[in-house]
Amino acid sequence: MQSRSSSLARILRGVTPSHTANRYAVRALTTSLSHPTARRQQHLSISIRQLPTLATTTTVTQTRYASSSSSESRLQKTPLYSLHLAHGAKMVPFGGFHMPVQYASLSVAQSHLFTRSHASVFDVSHMVQRLFRGPGAAQFLQSITPSGVEALAEHRSTLSCLLKEDGSGGIVDDTIITRLGGAGGEIGEGFYVVTNAACQEKDDVYLDREVAKWNREMTGKGLGVREERLNGRGLVALQGPGAEGVLAGVLAEEAGLDLRKLLFGQSAYARLKLGVARVSRPVLISRGGYTGEDGFEISIPGDEAVAVTEALLAAGPGKVQLAGLGARDSLRLEAGMCLYGHDLDESTTPVEAGLSWIIPKERRTADAGFYGADVIAKQLVAKSKGGSGVARRRVGLIVEGAPAREGAEIVSRAEEGKEPVKLGAVTSGCPSPSLGKNIAMGYVKDGFHKAGTEVDVLVRGRPRKAVVAKMPFVPTKYWKGET
Repeated sequence: MQSRSSSLARILRGVTPSHTANRYAVRALTTSLSHPTARRQQHLSISIRQLPTLATTTTVTQTRYASSSSSESRLQKTPLYSLHLAHGAKMVPFGGFHMPVQYASLSVAQSHLFTRSHASVFDVSHMVQRLFRGPGAAQFLQSITPSGVEALAEHRSTLSCLLKEDGSGGIVDDTIITRLGGAGGEIGEGFYVVTNAACQEKDDVYLDREVAKWNREMTGKGLGVREERLNGRGLVALQGPGAEGVLAGVLAEEAGLDLRKLLFGQSAYARLKLGVARVSRPVLISRGGYTGEDGFEISIPGDEAVAVTEALLAAGPGKVQLAGLGARDSLRLEAGMCLYGHDLDESTTPVEAGLSWIIPKERRTADAGFYGADVIAKQLVAKSKGGSGVARRRVGLIVEGAPAREGAEIVSRAEEGKEPVKLGAVTSGCPSPSLGKNIAMGYVKDGFHKAGTEVDVLVRGRPRKAVVAKMPFVPTKYWKGET
């Protein structure tokens, strides 16, 4: 019986590379998706949604246990599954779902560059959409994340992470938290939390346990909390410099939403035009994304996900096209974004990962009240100033010669008469279609993290010269208002 990794590698080898950069991008994605950590995370207990038609969803619940292989029939399908097939998508298993890696119209590298210059639509419906309600919701989230959730204004978002309950400061998953208002939308009031599909099984266990624990202690104090999983909703990311124009073209007049005033990290409910005489139910539009470009993530009622996506694509292939996991992976790496299970895991703290900025000033103390606060507070202060600092740091790398893949060792530069010292390892790497260079992300010993530091990366056992570089590798273009 073949393993998931070998099956996935075979699928990705079937993606036709039109040129060298695309071949490298596909190989990088093969490495990312077949890594043992990712494989373990994909052994999920899943609710399988089969789509006999675009309009009807039949839910069949099955339990799947860890194994070295699985039938594709056990993978879930997003509401856009049939649309992907209609557009010639190459589908691969990812996070327990059938997901598109690329489409017939563009190679991976071409899709990447099209996103940077125009706009692309990514299906991210595999992500888990959750809602936390109740008088204790903000305080609950502040107990399991380092973020200042109580201070979030309505329809404002923050990047955050779920922290291990053992106090180590390790990251269970990364997430986006948004405070929603109740007016104008179907989701309602509360905290909208999006987590990773590949982590769903462990996140469900973690959150169920933490909610139950919180309620045992706090319900009597009037601070109860409840979690709802927004199963079956669609989620698409519209990304690129042309994204605003594409979305503006389908906003219903009654929406009254001025996208120029919707800034990065903000959200709003709106209705979209689905043709000449049809308008969608309210969708949640959040400005942001995973590519470093301006763009939006749109949460859609599941039965309207296809119609909304087709409305966006109606702007024409010269303005917007579908894009898959291949382009998404290289775009996020250029933007310096982490992929959980690779660049982040339960042995990594926010400080080591370079995510200290998600912790507001008022929560940088040992008594801040979230898991691992004591450890994280000490790490925030350098040893020279009385803290513990960190032993390793996440860095970007520009690598000469062959691309450095996940797991490649990072060592000190070879010097005559001296053995190189191991400094760390690469966690993500690929050729950058935008820069024409090989880029990578990884962790190195503290002291070797400064931009310009020269190191070697062992690629297939051979040292390749690399230079520590600032991230993002490509400047971000988030819309923060007129300058």
